[in-house]
Amino acid sequence: MFDRRKFIKATTLSATLLAINKKSFGTVLPAQNSTAGAKPIVISTWDFGIPANKEAWKVLSSGGKAIDAVEQGVRVPEADPTNQTVGYGGMPDRDGHVTLDACIMDELGNCGSVAGLEHIVHPISVARMVMKKTPHVMLVGDGALQFALENGFKKENLLTPESEKAWKEWLKTARYEPVMNIENKQYEKAAPKTLPGNQYNHDTIGMLALDSKGNLSGACTTSGMAFKLHGRVGDSPLIGAGLYIDNEVGGATSTGVGEEIIRNVGSFLVVELMRQGYTPEDACKEAVMRIIKKKPDTAKKIQVGFLALNKKGEYGAYAIQSGFSYAVCTAEKDDLLIPGKSYYK
Repeated sequence: MFDRRKFIKATTLSATLLAINKKSFGTVLPAQNSTAGAKPIVISTWDFGIPANKEAWKVLSSGGKAIDAVEQGVRVPEADPTNQTVGYGGMPDRDGHVTLDACIMDELGNCGSVAGLEHIVHPISVARMVMKKTPHVMLVGDGALQFALENGFKKENLLTPESEKAWKEWLKTARYEPVMNIENKQYEKAAPKTLPGNQYNHDTIGMLALDSKGNLSGACTTSGMAFKLHGRVGDSPLIGAGLYIDNEVGGATSTGVGEEIIRNVGSFLVVELMRQGYTPEDACKEAVMRIIKKKPDTAKKIQVGFLALNKKGEYGAYAIQSGFSYAVCTAEKDDLLIPGKSYYK
């Protein structure tokens, strides 16, 4: 039998709980984004992240947006012909084509990406234009080039004499054996006088920034693995693999053998672990351990590293192998290079 008294009592209790929940949401949600006046910071992978960070800092130190900072920052290694793993002067694929990959993501979740892009020095700026001017996230190959040219980018030859010489030297054996922290030791044999050895030790640049309004953004750009199959795309242009930003939590980026990062959706995983309460370093370590646990024999032969920055401005990194480093730039220090911790010493 219907009991009116019990019904009124239950309805009143439900309404009270709903009011409490609404009140809770009203106080908690704004607090997650109330970081205006935060101390700006920019971090990036490898030692060539130092000059990249300094360029990004010009934007952040003047109160600029994180998205502008990361774009301007990674354009530095993209235009550096002595950096054979990013942009102009990057090592070609086995057919002699320099193909570039990049992505960018802002605090609102907007993102843009290009993959297999030839003849354009700054793929990161093309990626941002994809984000701003199209309804898409990613453009690839000839379509990405067509879009870039239609939007005022200049077509250029990206294969420098040094990289071409290294490629021709590689063709003598055509062995494809990626080595930890070094794409192929034949580089040093190809041009030991013109290209310092440390130029061979790094690949992708991933950059994360927090601006004075407490907003996060990230960018990632690379020429990919040297002497790869034509058409190969790694993790760098893939949102969630090579880069991910969640403005309520933090951001992450990656470096190393992209295939394993893709298989584990690595950067997204790092951010979700930070959401669960992991520190940036611990989140990076757990993502690395997932790769090692799934493929322990493969992990012994490759390098993968993750770099993370949370909403509080805390940062950390972790890699499979020793040798990974990252650069940090704040108002106090603009050339800090930190050796990342690793599973194998």
